[in-house]
Amino acid sequence: MSENPASLHDDSILAIDIGSVNTRVALFTVVDNAYRLIASASAPSTANAPFCDIGEGIHHAIQSLQEVTGQVLIDSASRLIIPEQPDGSGVDRLVVTISAGPPLRLAAVGLLPGVSLESIQRLADSISGRVVESLSLNDRRLPELQVDALIHARPDLILLAGGTERGASRSVLKMVDLVSLALRILPAQRRPQVVYSGNQALAKRIKEGLEGITTVHLTPNIRPTIDVEDLNAPLEVLSKVVADIRAQQIGGLGALTPLSSAPIKSTAYAFNRMVRFLSRVYGAQRAVLGVDLGGSSTVITSALGGHTQCLNVLSPFGMGEGLPAALAQMRLAEILQWLPFAAQERDVRNALWQKSALPGALPLTDENLAIEQATAREILRLALRQTAAHWRVVGSSFDPILVNGAVLTRAATLGQSLLLALDGIQPLGISNLVLDTHSLLPSIGAAAEINPLLPVQMFETGMLTNLGCVINLDCRARRGAPVLRVRLEYEDGGDTRLEIKQGSISRLPLRPGQAARIHMTPLRGARVEGWRDSASFRVVGGALGAVVDARGRPIQLPADPHQRIELLKTWALAVEENADR
Repeated sequence: MSENPASLHDDSILAIDIGSVNTRVALFTVVDNAYRLIASASAPSTANAPFCDIGEGIHHAIQSLQEVTGQVLIDSASRLIIPEQPDGSGVDRLVVTISAGPPLRLAAVGLLPGVSLESIQRLADSISGRVVESLSLNDRRLPELQVDALIHARPDLILLAGGTERGASRSVLKMVDLVSLALRILPAQRRPQVVYSGNQALAKRIKEGLEGITTVHLTPNIRPTIDVEDLNAPLEVLSKVVADIRAQQIGGLGALTPLSSAPIKSTAYAFNRMVRFLSRVYGAQRAVLGVDLGGSSTVITSALGGHTQCLNVLSPFGMGEGLPAALAQMRLAEILQWLPFAAQERDVRNALWQKSALPGALPLTDENLAIEQATAREILRLALRQTAAHWRVVGSSFDPILVNGAVLTRAATLGQSLLLALDGIQPLGISNLVLDTHSLLPSIGAAAEINPLLPVQMFETGMLTNLGCVINLDCRARRGAPVLRVRLEYEDGGDTRLEIKQGSISRLPLRPGQAARIHMTPLRGARVEGWRDSASFRVVGGALGAVVDARGRPIQLPADPHQRIELLKTWALAVEENADR
């Protein structure tokens, strides 16, 4: 994101986010010299069969937006009106993000498995795709077999890196020769594009050598030194490349490219951009975590001090068409344990099959809703475990934690959203849980390229829902034992004292917007990550005030089904008081 904010213009901006389940549109314009959200709307996505063209879904979403705002955005021929006309119709700017599309087939080419190839793998993790072939200097196959493997892998994209700045050159060029030979053998229409993120001393030479065969994109070195990995610039370039590939795969996307005021971005990258922005605002003390549970993919991203720690797109892995792949990696018993009622495996399996077949359908019963939410918990837990296993810099203590995805942000109550996030993420330390209720963060991340003032001004409007500060205790005491003494000293006078018991989740008596100083004294070996012994800090109440989660990490549910169900109901009641939307 630019460090030099552009001046504010009287521009209206239409943001379109194309997902596998829904197409969302949002209209931003200047009100009282600051950007504000006028309205947002959505319609079922038409990126997949039987339409295989995004135009229909966009048209219906914009029609809904017109009905809400009364503003004409498309003409009689269903074309978007750009720029805004004297009569007030149309918009000045357009930005587009996309997460729809099949997972890409990727080839990773680097020098050493533990260095450049590892960084390339992390770069590959940032998009919806899977690595189908890897080449490195340690590859024991004969060169002709490596070329043959690359050809048969049929990659959509080749990610190439190697060499620190002014480091290895001959070895890098040797790997480039293998790639060049494979590309020359492939038919022209099947040749993958290449992204080079290695030693910059070779960048011009590599581009000139490969450009007559395929399209080559250059990024700054992903591994400038042996101990430093810099993802930010390669992520931005890769996002644009993926959008270009999607334009060839998905009908209607190419028509939006000339209309867009900024290059089309992947939804994951735009979401990561806002996580990076917030991490710069919060400083280098705590990492910011972003979680987006979608229909076809799940995004886990983290940033510290404006720099990306990780961006992991698990695909297909979500609550819609990505559900079968997610279920294949978990046991049904893991989902059943979160249901607050006795259920047959057959009924749960049938409900999940229906959800994967009709991802846009809403749950018709409380039981179906509970099954969806139980599945969302386990998908989040699995996604975070996989992210922690593959990324060097990711932990469990974050502040704030941004939560996106309809099943998480549009639960029946804010209390349900809180429990879903806490049960799935199971954070440590002290965190503020924030909901992107209207799924605007990716759109704002894309619009920030037009005017960096927009995200600053939008955050000031309260577009995000801060559920409140959550104090997460880790303790091995027996259930019901006192593990924390809390005293709230209100800034407007008075105080409250509470004793928190192991295995409980408790809302502290703090109204939204009310400020207080919290004094904590852990008991029986309880600890709050980042704090030693007693602690004191200022807190402002969120939508649910403030919360103490003393259920331990990882959360352990009773084996006895009756005890488990009663405990789940107790936790739900504990956060629901006055929590209805």
